[in-house]
Amino acid sequence: MRVAVFSSKPYDRRYFEEYNQVYNYDLSFFDTNLNTQTSNLTQGFDVVCVFVNDHLNEEVIEALADNGVKLIALRCAGFNNVDLKAAEKYQIKVTRVPAYSPQAVAEHALALILTLNRKTHKAYNRVKEGNFSLDKLIGFNVYNKTVGVIGTGKIGQAFCEIMLGLGCKVLAYDIAPQSSLKDRGVSYVTLEELYKNSDIISLHCPLLEATQHLINNESINQMKTQVMIINTSRGGLIKTEDVIKNLKDKKVGYLGIDVYEQEENLFFEDKSEQIIEDDTLLRLISFPNVLITSHQAFLTSEALTEISKTVFQNIHDFENQTSLMNEVKAQ
Repeated sequence: MRVAVFSSKPYDRRYFEEYNQVYNYDLSFFDTNLNTQTSNLTQGFDVVCVFVNDHLNEEVIEALADNGVKLIALRCAGFNNVDLKAAEKYQIKVTRVPAYSPQAVAEHALALILTLNRKTHKAYNRVKEGNFSLDKLIGFNVYNKTVGVIGTGKIGQAFCEIMLGLGCKVLAYDIAPQSSLKDRGVSYVTLEELYKNSDIISLHCPLLEATQHLINNESINQMKTQVMIINTSRGGLIKTEDVIKNLKDKKVGYLGIDVYEQEENLFFEDKSEQIIEDDTLLRLISFPNVLITSHQAFLTSEALTEISKTVFQNIHDFENQTSLMNEVKAQ
């Protein structure tokens, strides 16, 4: 099987090459994203392995089919960047990695919360410069705060467990409540109740038509003043302009994001010697109560190991025409 790995980074190559020793697939790594301009690179490949910023619309998928590609193997949990109806139309299977390491993402959400709250990033820079002042570093106790969790799949469940362990009251919203979380003391409520009562709100739901811009002026107006919003899921869950407005108005007290709606041409790349032309991102960066990381929540050795193993298992199952347990289909 010839496999084209797009949007590849050194860590992708390291882990893929290590775990490919079991399968001996013919791997080709491309730094570029897969999109309409680069779909010609898939000529002669059986499989394309793609990530979050690859764009597989109908035009790209038609080109994949013409080039002989038969499987799209996502190495992430989300699949909003793939036109599943087009894949079905052109008889290309789609698989994903549904649960590479829920703890990795959940722990990163906690890191954003604690860093924003206790301002450890600012304290670190101060001390390096010989400034040992504690002025303007006041935080709050996370213990006994009410944390709202939107989406209680595997990552959301892991996050709930962490916050319960910190002594928080946890409210959750999901269309499929988890009885195990209820048993642990998590209260499932309506979105309106969650917005109204949460001191911290963390997003762990997929990006679907129903969740696009879930966080907007209307939903923020229902939240507590100085609410903390955390997003380690998908950038499109937040309407960025509305959050900026509410940061300026001091309705939103803290924003921690590992994903950004327009991250495609920014995240995963070194732009330190370039002028960033995204005025919205620059506006966000200018706020002292905003913390942005560049889609790194998944980046642990355990997660990269599980991603590699699952991607190869998905390809192996496809090659051997066995049941694709991680297949994604159009609704």
